[in-house]
Amino acid sequence: MNMLKKIFVSLIASSALCLGVAHAAEEAPDVLVKRISQEVLDVAKSDKDIQAGNQQKILDLVEQKILPYVDFQRMTELAAGRNWRVATPAQQQELVKQFRSLLIYTYSGALSQVKDQKIEYRPFRADPADTDVEVRSQVVTARVGQAIQLNYRLGKGADGWKIYDINVLGAWLIETYKGNFTAEINKSGIDGLIKTLTDKNAKLAVSFAKKST
Repeated sequence: MNMLKKIFVSLIASSALCLGVAHAAEEAPDVLVKRISQEVLDVAKSDKDIQAGNQQKILDLVEQKILPYVDFQRMTELAAGRNWRVATPAQQQELVKQFRSLLIYTYSGALSQVKDQKIEYRPFRADPADTDVEVRSQVVTARVGQAIQLNYRLGKGADGWKIYDINVLGAWLIETYKGNFTAEINKSGIDGLIKTLTDKNAKLAVSFAKKST
């Protein structure tokens, strides 16, 4: 989990989404990612409160501008794997809720660390009829040789394109969480995983509250 938090320093700079839903639905996925990436980089670099680590402001930004464009339902299903099908509807709902909260805190914890990154994009190749695509990029810092591979998987639904997985330095986010989820479920069941996520989120909430005072 600590490694994932470091990864999200770059992820936030590139995946924060602040377009209207209707507009986003009209844009190609690569155009969407490029536009929102630059907008978020500009905000993260210029907002003194964010740079100073104002946790409440960061949380509000994540909640309002990023989350509407991340498919948490699909992310949770993929992370849970075959265990998703045996979970009850109530367990599925709680898993999505707790996983969503965990990613909110992860995003927020990384956002204040954005400093001098810039993003370079690889050529985008997809058929116009595709509803599942990959946008490839890399995040470059001011120091030479500090390029970080950052690719996105996006799916198109009725309300436009949404991110459902991210690849950083060759590792897909879903696969990383899938291993953690499977290990916890094997040890203590689906309810055990929910409890682990709930406890983790409770600790993060206290930590964020302290930093906001």
